[in-house]
Amino acid sequence: MDVIERWTGQYACLLQSALRLSNEQFAARLGIGVRTVAAWHADENVVPRGEMQQLLDTAHEQASDAARQRFALLLAKGRTSVESTPAGAQALRVAIAVVIRDSDVLLVCRRDDDAAGITWQFPAGVIKPGARAETITVRETLDETGVHCAVRRHLGNRVHPVTGVLCEYFLCEYLAGEATNSDAAENIDVMWVPRNSVTRFIPVDTIFPSILAVLEEQT
Repeated sequence: MDVIERWTGQYACLLQSALRLSNEQFAARLGIGVRTVAAWHADENVVPRGEMQQLLDTAHEQASDAARQRFALLLAKGRTSVESTPAGAQALRVAIAVVIRDSDVLLVCRRDDDAAGITWQFPAGVIKPGARAETITVRETLDETGVHCAVRRHLGNRVHPVTGVLCEYFLCEYLAGEATNSDAAENIDVMWVPRNSVTRFIPVDTIFPSILAVLEEQT
């Protein structure tokens, strides 16, 4: 079993993902405030205080075998991503937009050479060196879907459990535009999905916990 010598915001969020808990559920599990969990998502390098370290140790130790295995996998992917990045190079970062319009959320269906690999995702774009993640979030959403949006708040970041890519998540407000497939080379379809139906399109265990929390807040 992996032993964490010092918990950081990143490791705490990886544990939350492994436990498959929303911010509220994770906070309740630890007996702390939801704002503290949100702060970990906002800054992966933050180091929780001593008592928080002990609470995280306990949550890790009491987790099921399956959850500890998921945590070990997420931890290994995160470390591999960092270690495999050449000195002076920037690891691949992606900005992801969670665009809310009333009771709906904007999703895109990615094109894949293997039909079985077709997946629904939130609009996203690669953050090039020197670019602002917020700018990429808004621009890529418009380029992919024809939807104008505005960033409202940062939901946090993580190493994606499937792709191993560093992801920055942003809650966005719909401003204008019809949802259309503006990037047929990359996507098959674009559509608004009821927020309580998102898990029918995207496996719940791959959705960032902060997004699940936002969808619950919007209900």
